[in-house]
Amino acid sequence: MVERKTNPKKAVVLLSGGLDSATVLAIARAEGYEPYALSFSYGQRHAFELEAAKRVAASLGATQHRIATIDLRIFGGSALTDDIAVPKGRDADEMAHGIPITYVPARNTIFLSFALAWAEVLESSDIFIGVNALDYSGYPDCRPEFIKSFEEMANLATKAGVEGRQHLKIHTPLIALTKAQIIQKGLELGVDYSLTSSCYDPFPDGQPCGECDSCLLRQKGFRENGTEDPLRYPPAGWQR
Repeated sequence: MVERKTNPKKAVVLLSGGLDSATVLAIARAEGYEPYALSFSYGQRHAFELEAAKRVAASLGATQHRIATIDLRIFGGSALTDDIAVPKGRDADEMAHGIPITYVPARNTIFLSFALAWAEVLESSDIFIGVNALDYSGYPDCRPEFIKSFEEMANLATKAGVEGRQHLKIHTPLIALTKAQIIQKGLELGVDYSLTSSCYDPFPDGQPCGECDSCLLRQKGFRENGTEDPLRYPPAGWQR
């Protein structure tokens, strides 16, 4: 008797091109999902991350990779989408207090809404996102209560949900992990972190600045993991 092979479940994976989202894509694959990667060109100053997203999607075998274009610069209000300086050289205590100016208003709400739309078209009930509530910069849309509330809303918002064909689950496999634990998990799953880009204010060629919150948290994670970051940073004290 020939055993019938079941098709893997489809999942939409939000992929920025950074360390966390690359790890999430690898986790989705490892858990048996067929990943459909979704990135955004939203007017971010660190648009080099989209090149990284393309590399990561290809490396980790995403079934499809789409880049949605929106322009959050029309609202501004963030150092990532407006003419506002990206904070540099902050220590852990400074990062732990308040919501930084690199917060983009409603960004994850917008991204998850797009992912929900694609999931409905794909007849998928699964979305993966790399939010983290430990080693992060204080963003309100990275908290478990936000994810839970969006998931509840999403199950009321679609035709597939109303008709009982979709019961959306938002997977947040990194939410309770430190950056070091995330890196360890990714290395175990074969993530090539040299393909990723985490910097909020990279040089034109994509080299990370080494001083923004995202760079500092990334470097801290590699140090605590006892592993060398494959990205190369400018020498200490160097100014562009």
